Amino acid sequence: MGHAEFTLRDQLQPRRISLDEYWMPFTPNRDFKADPKMVVRAEGMYYWNDRGEKLIDASSGLFCVNAGHGRKEIADAVHRQLLELDFIAPFLRGHPKSFELAGRLAELTPGDLNRIFFVNSGSEAVDTAMKVALAYHQARGQGGRNMFVSRERAYHGVNFGGVALSGIVNNRRKFGAGVPGVAHMRHTHLKENYFTRGEAAQGAELADDLQRFVALYGAENIAACFIEPIAGSTGCLVPPKGYLKRVREICDQHGILLVFDEVICGFGRTGKAFAAQSFGVTPDVMTMAKGLTNGAQPMGAVAISERIHDTIVAAAQEGAIEFFHGYTYSGHPAPCAAGLATLDIYRNEGLFERGAALSPYFLDGLWSLKDLPAVADLRGYGMLAAIEVHPAGGPGARGHLLQKKLFDSGLHLKTTGDSALVAPPLIAEKAHIDSIVDILRKTLAAI
Repeated sequence: MGHAEFTLRDQLQPRRISLDEYWMPFTPNRDFKADPKMVVRAEGMYYWNDRGEKLIDASSGLFCVNAGHGRKEIADAVHRQLLELDFIAPFLRGHPKSFELAGRLAELTPGDLNRIFFVNSGSEAVDTAMKVALAYHQARGQGGRNMFVSRERAYHGVNFGGVALSGIVNNRRKFGAGVPGVAHMRHTHLKENYFTRGEAAQGAELADDLQRFVALYGAENIAACFIEPIAGSTGCLVPPKGYLKRVREICDQHGILLVFDEVICGFGRTGKAFAAQSFGVTPDVMTMAKGLTNGAQPMGAVAISERIHDTIVAAAQEGAIEFFHGYTYSGHPAPCAAGLATLDIYRNEGLFERGAALSPYFLDGLWSLKDLPAVADLRGYGMLAAIEVHPAGGPGARGHLLQKKLFDSGLHLKTTGDSALVAPPLIAEKAHIDSIVDILRKTLAAI
């Protein structure tokens, strides 16, 4: 491949750094190293590149920095925690902040999802939720329930369990089927719903794919159905009206656990703490990450129904490990401190409510782009939306070009295929939305 270097200009004396050694994730590495997009600083709604140019953050980093960048409250909390207690093994030992954070999260979760298991990422949260489902059915004498149902165009992380659940063809092309026993419902991105704001009118009947799998495989073999309330990483696919409620009904009818993957939707993105509350459907298990610590520390969590937790615990012998699972850094002191500080910010600044109030203006701004020839579809709910462009030069090529040109024009966002995902921090003001829409318009008109 040759040797690649980059000159950093963020200091008085520019310095050369090698680009060879770091293998970047989910990145065309050769393309990046030929034209690096470097960020060296962040504050509030903005990033700065190494040349001192300011970029507005239109996707909250990667849907995680909901309270804006550089929050001193979070940095100070992590600093204090590391000086007080930097690490304690999470197996057989505890520290106060993990219990405190679990309690604070239980105040936000819907229904009786009051038992919290900490992990380090959304991917780990999904695999943990799969194990919870298997352990629950085994504990109640239905160990034959070891199949899972997911959906086409789903994204559930990059561990092998989540890869098997994810309805993305490149996973199959590169890594095979992964965990066996996963069936995929059809996705809900229907052409007749293009350019719909919020929940579309068509497609609720697609939930009956789950009923069809019950008839095909037998309910007694299905452990859980995994759903992103809004499919995020594959292009902001908002559920049709009544779809999630119908899935919930089928799960209840056949003893199947319903798992919501709220890694992207959680912490105010839909106007409520979680999308489950926005759509009025309570799952049995719920995964979260990203906004949990405002992106300042790696952390994920799984919220589990008390009923499920109690069933698993009661099935174990006294003194035995009830759930044979965990990670070295589960409930690490530093992310727990970051999580507590983040939840304080959300509450004290009313950021969930602020996002709900800003959403109509945000969606109005994006829908003003409908007239542009490059725009193939617009989708959105709350403070999460997607602009899909007509493909050119192969699937995803135009989307990739778009995100690079947006960066050069002073805007950061995430693209997936030919869809640009827009999800500003909840601290955004109308002037920020105006700037985002203005840059999007100019760049979309030029591609």
